[in-house]
Amino acid sequence: MERLRWVLPTLVMSALIGGILFGSAGRWDIAAFWLYLLVWTLAALVSVGVLDPTLYGERMSPGGKRIGFWYWLLMVPLIAHWVVAGLDVGRKHWSDSVPVWLQGIGLVGFTAGFGLIVWAMAVNRFFSSVVRIQSDRGHQLVTGGPYGWIRHPGYLAALLQGISSGIALGSWVSMIPVVGMLPLLFVRTVREDRFLRGNLPGYLEYAQRVRYRMLPGIW
Repeated sequence: MERLRWVLPTLVMSALIGGILFGSAGRWDIAAFWLYLLVWTLAALVSVGVLDPTLYGERMSPGGKRIGFWYWLLMVPLIAHWVVAGLDVGRKHWSDSVPVWLQGIGLVGFTAGFGLIVWAMAVNRFFSSVVRIQSDRGHQLVTGGPYGWIRHPGYLAALLQGISSGIALGSWVSMIPVVGMLPLLFVRTVREDRFLRGNLPGYLEYAQRVRYRMLPGIW
């Protein structure tokens, strides 16, 4: 029952994204948008089925506290991304020249990003929306799954999705709001890594064993 309570918010989020995309486009006959929504909805529903249900509560109310204003502010570039994609592909045609084959590659990258983040959350039940030591949830070091080859797979997943989302939707210009956020991923990765080194038992030794923070073989 605890899992089922997250199904409705998942479907509502998908409906909102669809409303933004198709509402901005003024059309319903855009196959790339439907495929994008299908991937988003299926991945979200799979996550409801496989993740520790208490993780949803932690992500929405970390430590029993409301998510801060700055977290919700990060939704603004995403909403802008979907609005611009809808306007570009459906009405204005500023840059909707992405070849179909490249849109397909973009959709594969977007799907891979979802797969990686769901895998990371399935392995790590402490995958919170904020950086904190979750003593109230028995926080311990996680080294399995994707954490065996990079220390922050969730941020790699976000990077994949940030790069591929606009391509999958068929709009070059829509990439600007999201790609502009990507440097924040690297900043947060550095800050989180530094925090965990100093506060999570065993993390320092783990970081010496698993060398790369986010980009395998690079960084």
